[in-house]
Amino acid sequence: MGNRFFKGIWGYLKRADIILWLLLAAISAYSLLLVRSVDVSTGTGYFRTQLMAIGLGVIGAIVVSMIDYAEVANFWLLIAGASIFLMIYTYLFGVQVQGSGGVDARAWMNIAGRTFQTSELVKIAFMVTFAKHLDVLKKRSRLEEPLQVILLAFHALIPMLLCQLQGDTGAAVVFFFMFLTMSLGAGVQLRYFAILFVMILVAFPILWEYVMPDYQKSRFTAVFNLEDPTVQLEGGYHQYQGRISIGSGKLHGQGLFQGTRVASNVVTFQHSDYIFSVAGEELGFIGCSLILLLLFLFMVKVLHVASMARDDLGKFMCFGFFGIIALQSVVNVGMCLALLPVMGVTLPFFSAGGSSAACLYLGFGLVQSVHMRRKESDGLRLRKKAPIRFTGKMKA
Repeated sequence: MGNRFFKGIWGYLKRADIILWLLLAAISAYSLLLVRSVDVSTGTGYFRTQLMAIGLGVIGAIVVSMIDYAEVANFWLLIAGASIFLMIYTYLFGVQVQGSGGVDARAWMNIAGRTFQTSELVKIAFMVTFAKHLDVLKKRSRLEEPLQVILLAFHALIPMLLCQLQGDTGAAVVFFFMFLTMSLGAGVQLRYFAILFVMILVAFPILWEYVMPDYQKSRFTAVFNLEDPTVQLEGGYHQYQGRISIGSGKLHGQGLFQGTRVASNVVTFQHSDYIFSVAGEELGFIGCSLILLLLFLFMVKVLHVASMARDDLGKFMCFGFFGIIALQSVVNVGMCLALLPVMGVTLPFFSAGGSSAACLYLGFGLVQSVHMRRKESDGLRLRKKAPIRFTGKMKA
């Protein structure tokens, strides 16, 4: 029994992308180190939640990677229906969070005393359903038809609108970027994106004037007025304090578990949205650079898996996962450096948050499934043809 178990592990390791697993292990260990520093300094308990989420995520990733991603995609209709149900249920009965400046979001469910952000799971579901949609159109050579491109846009618009309805603009932006990366990767013509860009430019003033709440407007304007003392105390408080923490670390930082600003908890949400500021203060420029390097290498490896996929379906799923990691990394770091407005987007795998960490591991499992089946065709492993043997007998 034990021998069979170890053979199973060895067989899995031979098929899996070990480099991708090692990169994720390094990222997760670094994340736990930073979250533990916040816990030690402030007496909170985020480390335990993060460790539990990573543990469940690893198990989930292994299970998902052992399933053929094409089989998962065959249930796209069920996955899409469950996703819409989850989002609507969360909007109607979820946990409501209200804050200063008009912040009003209902994007979490209460499960066994813990909150779960349903949009994190729906991001992974969108990887599957949108990849299936693109794959079907490409096989039928219909990606160039205007009507089909419009239907693709409506496919992406559904989760975006549901996120906006919940008050979670950051998640809506992530879905939009997934739509862009997956569509571009599938070969949708650039003219459609040019039209989309023009439509956004035309619609933005209208959205600003009649749709966007005051707190979102203040987040945009704060980026350009962060030197204003009034802004530093109001709409730009988080970014101003986060930028100071990052700058205070200089090259080497104040030392792990030694950050004075971390201990005083002056940066709100430093365990989640502003975990990058913890690295900046305690580990300095070197620590921040290591985060960026690990995420960059991870994304490059995901694109490499996409390039080696056995079919378009697997390639499109990898593009979707790349879109999540790339957008969230750029927006979160830009937010912490006060280069981009606050959008409530976490740093992938690093930020404390059970929902985000566990669900990202499921997406990682799908990428591993694509890698493990790169040498298969139509769901079956390629085998060498058996040599033809002549028996010397011929039928009349």
